Amino acid sequence: MTILKKRSSSPAVAEPVPGMWTNCMTVGNIAYISGMTARANDRVTIQGKDEYEQSRVIFQKIKDLTEAAGGSINDVVKMTIFVVNIEHNHLVWKARQEFFSGDFPACTLVEVKSLAKGASAEILVEIEGIAHIGCSGEKAAA
Repeated sequence: MTILKKRSSSPAVAEPVPGMWTNCMTVGNIAYISGMTARANDRVTIQGKDEYEQSRVIFQKIKDLTEAAGGSINDVVKMTIFVVNIEHNHLVWKARQEFFSGDFPACTLVEVKSLAKGASAEILVEIEGIAHIGCSGEKAAA
């Protein structure tokens, strides 16, 4: 049995410059979503002034990429969340509740000194995820 990998992309999420990484790589029915930040499609502007606003931007990107892979956000089964200030984790959880329903994904939250080395200190959150496309029984948005 051959399992194929394919790049899944969404026009709502800027792709990295060539030769860097893939935002979403699907292997079989598993989608691997790279660490997303609140960086706008211009690759410069940071959207959101706090962890809540940045997390909303990021969860929307994860939703868009999961749907591009043929699934729904509730197919996300594992997330790793990196924050600059762990004391603001409740702001991330607040945003997460606006995107997920039912059983929430398994999740690890890690405090780091900084995110996106060489980038703006305005980046407060980065989130990566793994989705098993179709596991929630929901269809991708049309």
